[in-house]
Amino acid sequence: MKSTAFLLTALIGVALALQVGFNAVVRTYVGSAVGAALINFIVGTTVLALALLWLRLPVPSVGQLAAIPSWALLAGVAGAAYVAGSALFGPLIGGAAFVALIIAGQMVGALALDHFGALGFQVRPVTALRLAGAALVVVGVVLLSRD
Repeated sequence: MKSTAFLLTALIGVALALQVGFNAVVRTYVGSAVGAALINFIVGTTVLALALLWLRLPVPSVGQLAAIPSWALLAGVAGAAYVAGSALFGPLIGGAAFVALIIAGQMVGALALDHFGALGFQVRPVTALRLAGAALVVVGVVLLSRD
């Protein structure tokens, strides 16, 4: 099961890299990164609604929605920033540099989440090896960002 999760996660990574280009193309047609992001979310929302129906999963109730802590909805803000940023900055700095910078930022955030066990993550303290791994990602960012 874990190897399947690794493979599917890598494929999602490929899709996210492609998404940068797709969003940039949509931006050229609609005239703004925010417009491109809106279209992205409309399509994504439609796909997710169809998936709920096809998989016969329950639609969240009003009570469930009301119980969600307001700060947890920042996930949508982060998603919107990623999609709009990919449409705006991807073509400017290049797909590889954009994705590498996103991964570097995610690495820093994830190390903090793991170290403190925040947001329900299991505590995994920052170690020299984990810092070395993050440093290698940053080196990758530098190498991919050079023209």
